[in-house]
Amino acid sequence: MRTRLVSTRVIIVASLCFLASMKLEAKTVDPYKVLGVDKNASQREIQKAFHKLSLQYHPDKNKAKSAQEKFAQINNAYDILSDEEKRKNYDMYGDVNGNPGFPGGHPGFQGGHPGFQGGHPGGRGGYTYFTEGGPGQSHFNFKSGGDWQGGSKSFSFSSGGSGGSNSFGFGLDDIFGSIFGGGGAGSQFGGFGSSANTEGTSTASPQRLTSINSRIYKKEIENAGMTWILLSYRPKSASKNIQYFESTVEEVASTLQGAVKVGSINCDKEVSLCKELGMYPQNAPRIFVFSYKENEIGSLVEYSGHLAAKNLKAFVQEHLPRFSKRTNLNNLDQFSTTAKLPRVLLLSTKKDTPVIWRVLSGLFHKRIIFSDAQVDDVSDLRIKSLGVDALPSIVGWLPNGEKRVLKTGISVKDLKSAVLDLSKILDSFVEASKKEASAQAKKAKTDPDDGRIPLLSQSNFEALCGAKAPVCIIGAFRSSKAREKLESILSLVSQKSLSRRPNGGSSSSRDSISYALLDAAKHQSFLKAFDKTGYKSSDKLLIAYKPRRGKYSVFRDEMTIEEVENFVASVLSGDIPFRETSGKAVLEH
Repeated sequence: MRTRLVSTRVIIVASLCFLASMKLEAKTVDPYKVLGVDKNASQREIQKAFHKLSLQYHPDKNKAKSAQEKFAQINNAYDILSDEEKRKNYDMYGDVNGNPGFPGGHPGFQGGHPGFQGGHPGGRGGYTYFTEGGPGQSHFNFKSGGDWQGGSKSFSFSSGGSGGSNSFGFGLDDIFGSIFGGGGAGSQFGGFGSSANTEGTSTASPQRLTSINSRIYKKEIENAGMTWILLSYRPKSASKNIQYFESTVEEVASTLQGAVKVGSINCDKEVSLCKELGMYPQNAPRIFVFSYKENEIGSLVEYSGHLAAKNLKAFVQEHLPRFSKRTNLNNLDQFSTTAKLPRVLLLSTKKDTPVIWRVLSGLFHKRIIFSDAQVDDVSDLRIKSLGVDALPSIVGWLPNGEKRVLKTGISVKDLKSAVLDLSKILDSFVEASKKEASAQAKKAKTDPDDGRIPLLSQSNFEALCGAKAPVCIIGAFRSSKAREKLESILSLVSQKSLSRRPNGGSSSSRDSISYALLDAAKHQSFLKAFDKTGYKSSDKLLIAYKPRRGKYSVFRDEMTIEEVENFVASVLSGDIPFRETSGKAVLEH
């Protein structure tokens, strides 16, 4: 009897040793080996390896039988190594949950079921152990191999008895306790836990992208001036490749920090938002860029190219804001004129508008007018006249035409810090502009009619010579000397004229007159409504314009106070003939 018992024990122990050896011989899925990276690899290196392998083994592109399993291994490996906590646990214990295990990531064991389980991630191939059975009995199973469709082999034996022991007088717990260092039925056997996540039980959702809902979209994306990369997905249908999409978006965003923001929309939760925006996905995630390329409002543009970081980055850069107007050094005079908003000009050696400037033009597009120009030589007299001695530089003009050098010799460490630093400078300039406008408004209230004749611009045209103005006297000049002459005369005449309407004000008198100066060289198209040549031969002249009727009269005789006053009096009395304009007089920016 004793001999029989010993023989039985030998058989059982031998069987368990065989099973353990089979387990240890099973191919260990080392995430570092799967991605082909060193254990000291950086996140950047891990991302690059993941992108390359995902593209190579993606089931949609690679039809080999082993590609699908390889793709699952790649995703599982990246899931471990891209998460610092999981990676740390794996390196220390061989288990992502931090439970001590075999070094090098040997599959551990997992409790919960009345037994234990471990093996190949996802249960696809490799080996799996489990126990089952009611009180007093245990049925031990071993499964090996198997492809994605199954086809495994199994070995099993049973034992009976009460209290966790079998008919041979000892329990399986005793054997496993001596091998693994303790544990009990239904436990994790010394703290080993399985790190495998099966594809069927995982819930795919981007973990490192901002979750977007309707409120966030309206507040932070729409009309905010910032370019966004948006990933729309459905968890169930995206489980196979969401990590690849997410990591590609993250890599692009990391190289364009400060220029773009990234977010994801779970279209199973935000159904109405996804359908409203036309970005509802079906079988795979979709990537969109909120772009300002086409208009100032912004719109969603889908990326449908090859899913590679390099390609997506090029697409995103192409759709960065383009609110900065390219100009040249011959047009610098335009910035000294009055405008509704402050203006800034970037001077650099770049042939195209720099990315940083495009980003800033989006962030400030409702507060500042942007321009940029290429400069070949900083010693150019036109540049020197602006007070610039190094490149790149930013020059600003307040709405009243006052010039300020905001920054010279700009040095850039990286895109993100450059956008932050220059944003502070532009914010200060906007505040200075507001203070100046406030001071001008106060001055206008205390001294609304100081005799100065305003320069006609797009911002004040409606008030001075718009449809509500019965008559406006426009002094057009082509030189600084002619401007001084006209301003001096019109200031005196306007003070004498009792019917003069204060600038920007309103009057019920049908004979009220407003006065303005016009730079004829810059507004040639405006003057062509009165003369097809735009009065190119005249250095200075006066135009009496009746906007409501589209009629005008011109004075080009000797400019003296007496003659100009007589001209204005004739306009008021109707003793001077008026002609119809050849078209609508429109003042361009």
